[in-house]
Amino acid sequence: MNFAAWVQNHRRSILFLLALLVVGGVASFTQLPESLFPQVQFPRVRVSLNAGARPAQEMMLQVTRPVERAVRAVPGVHSVRSTTSRGSTDISINFAWGHDMLNALLQVESAVNQIKPDLPPGTRFTAKRMYPANYSGVIAYSLTSHKLSQVKLHDLAQYQMVPFLSSVKGVAKVTVQGGEKAEYQVTVKPDQLQALGLSIRDVAKALSASNVLNAVGKVQDHYKLYLTVSDTRFKSINQIRHTVLKSGSDGEVQLEDVASVKLGTAPEYQRMTADGQRAVLLNVYQQPGASVLQMSKDLKARLKQFQSQMPKGVQLHQWRNLGVLVKASRSGVVDAIVIGVILAALVLLLFLRSWKITLVAVIAVPAVLAATMLVLYALGMSLNMMTLGGMAAAVGLIIDDVIVMVEQVVRRVQETGEHGIQRVLASAREFTQPQVGSSTSTIIIFLPLAFLSGITGAFFKELSLTMAVSLFISFLVAWLVVPLLADFMLGPKDVGREKIGRIGRRVYRGYSRLMVRLMRRPAWLLVGLVPLVAVAYIAFGQVGSGFLPHLDEGNFILDYRSAPGTSLDETNRLLEQVATILKKNPYVDTWSRRTGAQLSGRLAEPNTGDFFVRLKSSRPSTEAVMAQVRKKVNARIPGLDVEFAQPIEDEIGDLTAVPQPIDIRLFGNDVAKLRQVANHVAQAIGSVHGVVGIQNGVVIAGDSLDVHVNRVKAAIEGLSPQSITQQLQTDIGGKLTTQVRKGVKFVGVRVWGPQSLRDRTGAISKLLLRAPDGHLVPLSRVATVKIVSGQPELTRYNLKSDVAVTARISGRSLGNTIADIKQVLNKPGLIPKNVYYQLGGTYKTQQKAFRGLIEVFVAAVALVFFLLLFLYERFRIALAILVQPLLAAGAVFIGLWLTGVELNITAMMGMTMVIGIVTEIAIFYFSELRLIDQNMPLAWSLIRAGRNRMRPIVMSALAFMLALLPLALGLGQGSSMQQPLAIAIITGLLVQIPLVLIVMPVLYRLLSGRAERRTAAPANG
Repeated sequence: MNFAAWVQNHRRSILFLLALLVVGGVASFTQLPESLFPQVQFPRVRVSLNAGARPAQEMMLQVTRPVERAVRAVPGVHSVRSTTSRGSTDISINFAWGHDMLNALLQVESAVNQIKPDLPPGTRFTAKRMYPANYSGVIAYSLTSHKLSQVKLHDLAQYQMVPFLSSVKGVAKVTVQGGEKAEYQVTVKPDQLQALGLSIRDVAKALSASNVLNAVGKVQDHYKLYLTVSDTRFKSINQIRHTVLKSGSDGEVQLEDVASVKLGTAPEYQRMTADGQRAVLLNVYQQPGASVLQMSKDLKARLKQFQSQMPKGVQLHQWRNLGVLVKASRSGVVDAIVIGVILAALVLLLFLRSWKITLVAVIAVPAVLAATMLVLYALGMSLNMMTLGGMAAAVGLIIDDVIVMVEQVVRRVQETGEHGIQRVLASAREFTQPQVGSSTSTIIIFLPLAFLSGITGAFFKELSLTMAVSLFISFLVAWLVVPLLADFMLGPKDVGREKIGRIGRRVYRGYSRLMVRLMRRPAWLLVGLVPLVAVAYIAFGQVGSGFLPHLDEGNFILDYRSAPGTSLDETNRLLEQVATILKKNPYVDTWSRRTGAQLSGRLAEPNTGDFFVRLKSSRPSTEAVMAQVRKKVNARIPGLDVEFAQPIEDEIGDLTAVPQPIDIRLFGNDVAKLRQVANHVAQAIGSVHGVVGIQNGVVIAGDSLDVHVNRVKAAIEGLSPQSITQQLQTDIGGKLTTQVRKGVKFVGVRVWGPQSLRDRTGAISKLLLRAPDGHLVPLSRVATVKIVSGQPELTRYNLKSDVAVTARISGRSLGNTIADIKQVLNKPGLIPKNVYYQLGGTYKTQQKAFRGLIEVFVAAVALVFFLLLFLYERFRIALAILVQPLLAAGAVFIGLWLTGVELNITAMMGMTMVIGIVTEIAIFYFSELRLIDQNMPLAWSLIRAGRNRMRPIVMSALAFMLALLPLALGLGQGSSMQQPLAIAIITGLLVQIPLVLIVMPVLYRLLSGRAERRTAAPANG
C-alpha cells in the first residue's frame, strides 16, 4: 500500500486524532499552571550563623573560617562566599547547575553539624536552598488602622489571617512582618532592691519559679487513671505583681514592692509602613508548580469570606501581586500570536487569492499550538514567558510549513489540471523528503541547548523544548492533515492554471536577466555581499551587549542605607521624606516599606531596608520613573544611600548570588589597604556614564559600647566576668524569665533595669552589680566602658579576603559600560601591584552565558552541515547552502543596531534559529532543482528553480515576518522578553530572500566546476 492509499484509507482517523489533540490542548490550557518564569532550582545554599554579639573579627576567626573550610569540602561545591558582621555570618555555597540541591543541602547541614562542637557555645545556624518559591512572596497585603494598636494588628495577622490564608491551594506559607508583640515588663527599682538585700536575678528566679505547669505523676483510683498536674500559672497582671520574692518573720516582699509591672511591647528595631502609615505586612509564598493566577483568584475569594471577621477600622490593601504581571505578560504574548496569525493570513490571501486555502493555514496554526499545550501538560511544564514565547516564535515556522505544502499542492494541481485526492496526495508525497529535511534543520538546532548550563540553560530549555515540540507537530500536520484539508477545500474553480499578473511577469523577467548576468560574471555578487559584510561588521562593533532583556514590570525596589549607627527613629525621619517624594509622584500607585528587614524576609540593621513601589498602569517606563525618584532622593536626602532595581531582576540576582550588574572584587592580604583601594575605585568608576548606585563595599556597623572587665578587680569583689556579663544583660537588654498564656498566644515577662540607666551611655558605668556575698559593686569599679566606632563587615570569596565595589547601570548597555570601567581600572596607579581584581556580577554571568551560546551556535552549524551532507551527499551543495545562513546570521547585528536593541542571550537564540530557518528555505530550493529536467544546462535549471520557488519563499518569509512583528514591536507587557529574538529572526528572513534566490545559485554553480558551467538563457516572462 503506497502513501496516498494509506492516507486516503485513514483520513477520518487522522482528522479525528487531530480534533482529539486540539480538544485535549484546549482542556490542558485551563489546567496548566501559570507563572512568570520556569521553575528553576538555583544551585545555591545559604547558611546563616549567629553566635551572639561578638566583634566581626572574632566572629570571622572563630566561626566563619571553620565553617567555610567545612562546607568547601562538600562534593560539588564551586565557590564559597561569606559576609561576617557582629555576631552573625552569611555564607553562600554555590554548586554546578543541575546538581542535586536537596542532597547538597543535607551534606552542607551535616558538614556544619560536625564542627559545631568546636564553635563558640550557643552558636545557632540555619541552612536553606535558594529558589524563587522560598525567597519572597508573590502576593502581599498590608493591614493598617487608626484605631487598633500595632499589637492587635499583629495578632490579627498572625493568629487569624495566616491560618485562614494558608489553606488556599498553592500557598506554601504566609509570613508576617511588622507590628508589635505584647509583653509584661517588670522594671525594678534599684534602691528598694538594695534596701531589701535583693538583686535583679532574684526577681527573675522568683517569677520563673512562680509560673509553672508540670505533670507530677499519675494516680489510679476507682478503676480510673488520673494525670496529676501542678498548675501555678499566672492568670493576670495582678498575680505577677503579687509574686513573693522573699518571706520571713518580718513578713514577705512582693514584686510590686520593688518593681513596676505593666503590659507593654517587646523592644523592636524594625518598622513597617504602607503608603506612609504604620502597617503589618503579610507575604504569601507560592508552592513550586502552583499557578499564581489561580492562587490570586482563590486568595481574593478567601479574603472576601474573611471580611465579616475583620475588625472595624482595619484596612486591608494589596501592594504586590505577581499574578498581575503574569496575566499582563500572558495576554501580551497571546495578543501577539493572534495579531501575527491574522497578518500572516492576509499575506496568504494576497498571494494565493483564495480564502479557502488561507483558511487551511489559519486552522492549522491553533491546532498545532493546542496540541503543543497538551504535550506541555504531559511533561509537567507551566505556561510562562518562555513557553508562551516559544509558541509565539514558532507561529512563523508553523505557517511556513503550511505555506510550502499548500503552495506545492496548489501548484501541482494547477499544472496538471487534475483535481482529486490522488493528485493532492501525490503532490504531498513528492514533497515528503524536502519537508522532512527542512523540518529537521530547524528542530536539530535545539539539540545543543540540552547541554547549556547556567541560568541561560534553565530558562531557554523550556523555550527550545516548546518550539521543538511545536515544529514536530507542525511537520505532522503539514504532511498528513494539510493535504486532506486542501482536498476538501479545493474546488473545480481552483484547478485552473493561475494567471501571472503584469507585476509578476516583470519580477520574473527582471530576476531572469539579473541571474543570467551573474552566472556569466559571478564577481558582480561582491557588489552586494561586500557592503552587507561591511555593515554587519560595523554593526557588531556598535551594538551594545546585555544579559537578559529588560522587562518592564511596573514595580521597583528602592534599597536604602543611612549612616552607620543611625537610630531607628532618625532613619524613619529620613524615610518619611522619601515617602513624601513617592506620594507626590503622579505615576506611583502604592508602596510598602521595611526598615530593619528586607523584602525576602531577612533581618537587617535598623539603618537599612527597602521600599516596594507599585506603579500605575498609565505611566512612562519603569526605568524612567526610577530615574525621576532617584534624582529627587539624591538631591533632597544626601544622607541616604539608595539603589533601584526591578523586583524580578533583583530576585534573580540575589538567587544567583550576583545581585549587582557591576561587581569589582578586589583581593589582597591587607584588608585595610583593600578598603582604601575600594574607595578609590568607587570614586573612579563614578565618572563612567550610566553607572549609578555605587557602593564601595565597606559596610560599617553601628557604634558599640565596649565593656572591658578587669579580671583582678572583679575577683577581689568576688565576681567573675561571666556573672558580670549576665547581670549586665538583664539590666540593659532585659531577660525573658517566663511566659504567660493569653488566649492563643503566649506573652513574655521581661525583667530589666530602669529606663534611665538603659537609655544613656554615661549611666551604664554606674550600674550596680551584686556580688555573691550580697554587697553591691558599681560597674566602673571592675570594668571600663568606652564607645567603639563601628566595625566594617568582613567579606571573603573562596576562603580569601576581598572587598567588592558594586554598582548598577541606568540608560546604557552592560557591555559598553563594562568596557569603559575596564579602561578606568587599567589606569596606572589606581590598583597597586599587590592587589588584583576580578569582574563578577551580571557581567560575569553574561560572559559565561555568551560562551555557552557560542558553543551552541557552532554545534548547530555543525549539525546542520551534517544534515545537508546526509540529505545530498555532496559537499558543494552543503557548502553552498551553509554560507547563506551564516551570512544571514551576521546580518542580525544590523537589525539589532538599527532598532537599538542589545545583543543579549535572547538575541543570540534568534541568531541560532536563523541558521535553521534559512537552511530550511534553501532545502526547498534544491528540492525544486531536483525536479527540473536534469538534461538541461545547470545555469538554466538554477534560474528555473529560483523562478518556481520565488513566490513560496517570498510568501513564507513575509508571513513569518508579520507573524513575529508584534513581538518585534514589543506589543504587550510580555513581548519585550522575546523582542530581541523576533528582531534577529526578522532580519535573517529579510536577507535570506536575496541570499537563497540569488547568491546561493551562483555560488553553487561556481562550486560545481567548469564542466557544468554552461549558460542557456531561460525563457522570458
